[in-house]
Amino acid sequence: MSPPGLPEGASGRLHDFGRAIGKVLFRPAYRIRVRGLERVPRTGPVLLIANHSSLVEPQMIFGMLPRRSVFLVKEEMFTGAIGWFLRRIGQVPVRRGEPDRAPLLTTAKILREGGLVGVFPEGTRGDGNVTTAERGAAWLLRGTDAVVLPVAVRGTKRPAGSGRRFRPRVDLLIGKPFRVEVGKGRAGLAQATEELRGTLAALVRELDEQRAQTEKAKS
Repeated sequence: MSPPGLPEGASGRLHDFGRAIGKVLFRPAYRIRVRGLERVPRTGPVLLIANHSSLVEPQMIFGMLPRRSVFLVKEEMFTGAIGWFLRRIGQVPVRRGEPDRAPLLTTAKILREGGLVGVFPEGTRGDGNVTTAERGAAWLLRGTDAVVLPVAVRGTKRPAGSGRRFRPRVDLLIGKPFRVEVGKGRAGLAQATEELRGTLAALVRELDEQRAQTEKAKS
């Protein structure tokens, strides 16, 4: 029997150990500031959506959450010892750019059981502005009573043309949970996807403005 909020084959103890590692792993390399942590629902089904510009963000978010979480992780990461560890802490591999219902079915089950599932709607790393989004997040909301929790992250990606940075500031801003109604058919998925994309993109812009004001105050 799987631990509450985790898929079959996962270890609750290893998962909690992995969270502890994620919480402190990047502290020596980054000055991390998290705002809005009190907005994370402590119980009940939650679909977390976040922007994505580097490999660091999933691990940071995983570590800072105050409850167990299951993330969809690119299949290429699931090799060797790292792959074994990811599976044992309950993370789910997904093939990018291909129809892949198995991980969606697994994570939908987690949501129906009251767990927290994290996805990156952009589908791949980019500039993190969330100008596009895949439909998987909206699909996961169908048939569940999950609330959506948007998370914006900035500072992990080195600006183009810049040199090595010493402990750059990284900000994580957690938005207000909200609900999305997913209508029938492809049109319903498309409309819900755009609502998710637009809300997350707005939170990223809000974080960009906060960071700009902070830099202005320093000058």
